Amino acid sequence: MPELPEVETVCRGLAKSITGKTVAKLELRRKGLRFPFPKGIAQKTEGRRITAIRRRAKYILIELAGGDTLIAHLGMSGRMVIADAAEKYIAEKHDHVIFHLKGGGRVVFNDARRFGVLDIAPTKDIEQTRHFAHLGPEPLEDAFSAAYLQAALAPRKTAIKIAIMDQELVVGVGNIYAAEALFESRIDPARPAQSLSGTEVRKLWAAIRKVLEKAIAAGGSSIRDYVQSDGELGYFQHQWAVYDKEGQKCRGCTCPLQKTGGIKRITQGGRSTFYCPSRQK
Repeated sequence: MPELPEVETVCRGLAKSITGKTVAKLELRRKGLRFPFPKGIAQKTEGRRITAIRRRAKYILIELAGGDTLIAHLGMSGRMVIADAAEKYIAEKHDHVIFHLKGGGRVVFNDARRFGVLDIAPTKDIEQTRHFAHLGPEPLEDAFSAAYLQAALAPRKTAIKIAIMDQELVVGVGNIYAAEALFESRIDPARPAQSLSGTEVRKLWAAIRKVLEKAIAAGGSSIRDYVQSDGELGYFQHQWAVYDKEGQKCRGCTCPLQKTGGIKRITQGGRSTFYCPSRQK
């Protein structure tokens, strides 16, 4: 599933290319994705100018003139790609939603597994919708402070990796970036969240922000289906320190690999966790 850096990268690409343009036609090529499309969504979108595009958690928010916002989620395998007006376009099998823009050009929402979402709501009510009402703060905004994180972790007995992936605690710290942030802060992913000292919490808070910012700068991580809005791949997977590197040396490792066995993989919450037992305590 595309995580926060990937969705942020898509949002920035879309914002750069289509903000200020008008949706001439919203072509819905099926009745829905994960959920049925809301009744009248095409009529509420067509003829309206795109005023802003931003991200909330792993959702793409497309704000329209007149006070409504389209809410899109890429699901497990979705992609939202800009097709240039000069390009000859032939719809593919899984191109389920096509934004036809006034003056030419298209934005194509392709979703092979159909776990994506397209919804619409009044802009002023976005935070009260079913998508966002339960969510915690954004990890790169001021509301997510070291003090907030320490208070949120204090009562939690669950493993720290599971805790920081809880979207009610903080949004957008998915499996890859949780593993990378815990390596960066030298914390064992299986430790109880409440066992972290104040110093360790501050290191983890800084590591989460650092890892996400680096991933965004690299265009996210391209694994499986993810591409940016212009069709390019992300490159952060080339900077992974531990994720998907079972049996290898971690970054900066001086340990004898034959003795330590290198990076370990365990399963937490049904997901693979990669970590270095020599460095993460």
